[in-house]
Amino acid sequence: MPLNRRAFLGGTLTAGALLFLGRQASAADIHRARWYLFGTLVDVEIVENDRAKAQRVLADLVTLLRGAHTQWHAWKPGELNDLNQALAQGESFVVDDPHLLKLIHGVRELHASSGGLFNPAIGRVVRLWGFHDDELPKGQPPAIRQIEQLMADAPSPAALRVEGRRVSSDNRSVQLDLGGYAKGYALGLATDFLKQQGIEGAIVNAGGDLSAIGRHPSRAWRIGVRHPQRRGSAASIETHGHEAIMTSGNYERYRSHQGKRYPHIIDPRTGLPADQLASVTVVHPDAGLADAAATAISVAGEHHWPEVAAAFGVDQVMVIDNGGRVQLTRPMAERLSLSNADQRHAAIIA
Repeated sequence: MPLNRRAFLGGTLTAGALLFLGRQASAADIHRARWYLFGTLVDVEIVENDRAKAQRVLADLVTLLRGAHTQWHAWKPGELNDLNQALAQGESFVVDDPHLLKLIHGVRELHASSGGLFNPAIGRVVRLWGFHDDELPKGQPPAIRQIEQLMADAPSPAALRVEGRRVSSDNRSVQLDLGGYAKGYALGLATDFLKQQGIEGAIVNAGGDLSAIGRHPSRAWRIGVRHPQRRGSAASIETHGHEAIMTSGNYERYRSHQGKRYPHIIDPRTGLPADQLASVTVVHPDAGLADAAATAISVAGEHHWPEVAAAFGVDQVMVIDNGGRVQLTRPMAERLSLSNADQRHAAIIA
């Protein structure tokens, strides 16, 4: 089964949007785990002197994340799938999972703040492109007429009504695909859980997206951001306390036909792939917000992304366009170390 658009293989492996840099810790108080969730590998490192406690915490964490993976999946059995089926029938649905309810509230707020560029309600269009499958889609892309028919109904989170736990919509074309938001939310949930368990240092990495708290015993967590167009990293970042680093890119998950790639991130204004930016990296304490911002910035493209970043309230952003040119906000430039090759093609956007 292929990894998703931001696939990460830690440890001795080298692929991925984010790479752990520097010496691998061998101290007895570093505990690691790896699971396959959210369509990718999830790597966890926690700092804890009590081995029994560490094992118990990791076991509880994987239970938490597996539940999220099941309940929020866009096309496999779970509560989100049940909700989408109810919406398609014009019926209301009572949401049991409190976190799914928070995700729905978050989707509505982020859709509004992004000016509609973040729109997880276009799940039917995403499915039409073939991205509701574990395998990468192949063959001729969908006909423009089919795309236009789905987009004509203007599916939007604004069409959702939320009354307590009951969710409904008059627009039967609304189908939620939380792929550009739920993983970040889950990472934030994971690190919040670890803090509640008394873990002071940890890093949780899911497919190249990560959330970190505290430090490694001897240093800060130091991360390499993968270059979307060549082997190796474009830059390295040291995490500061509790924060997330989320990367959205067009280089892992796409549809290919006759030598052309169609990225999986769909522009909700047109129903077509957003293809101006090769990767977007956002650093922010709120992993869900950073995930959604990276998605919306990818849609905004090379000329309008700073406006969208400002609308989301994120000021640490790096984008790499299809020509390999790097643009950074000043706060990101002040903390990030670019590779020598990328320094020559970098510009700071105030």
